[in-house]
Amino acid sequence: MELRLAHLADASAIAEIYNAAVATPFTFDLRPREQAEQEAWLRERSGAYAAIVATDPEDRDDPGAVVGFASLSPYRDRPAYSTTVEDSVYVRDDQRGRGVGRLLLDELLRVAAGHGFHSVIARIVGGNDASIALHRAAGFELVGTEREVGRKFRRWLDVVEMQRLLTDITDD
Repeated sequence: MELRLAHLADASAIAEIYNAAVATPFTFDLRPREQAEQEAWLRERSGAYAAIVATDPEDRDDPGAVVGFASLSPYRDRPAYSTTVEDSVYVRDDQRGRGVGRLLLDELLRVAAGHGFHSVIARIVGGNDASIALHRAAGFELVGTEREVGRKFRRWLDVVEMQRLLTDITDD
């Protein structure tokens, strides 16, 4: 796998991966993203709030295809929160279980530390055991659960909050 900053040309591949998650309870969006929305999202993910992609140069069908992405977003809009970010990690269905999510998350943490952030928050839908395990393996700790804060597919959804301090990460 190769990791790099996302480009605007990756918008379709990122939307395809993200929109597959919209059909699950694991994201709170209720409708798929349109191309223009995905491009706008990518434009907002430049500079400190980066988006990175994983590509597979050995993919027989599509060498260099985007197989996953991860991003940083502002945690809250008030100035005192400016050193904390929220992460997102999504992996194409056929690539899960191959370590792509861990590669993306580890790199995202390095990027966050390199941009001077101090803390990363993961807000994960309750029941998304794979994402919880991924974050735990990357050093995140459970800090709380927001009960029934979302509603999708006619059921209430919890949000598990996990946090990772970046004090031990250097941007090599």
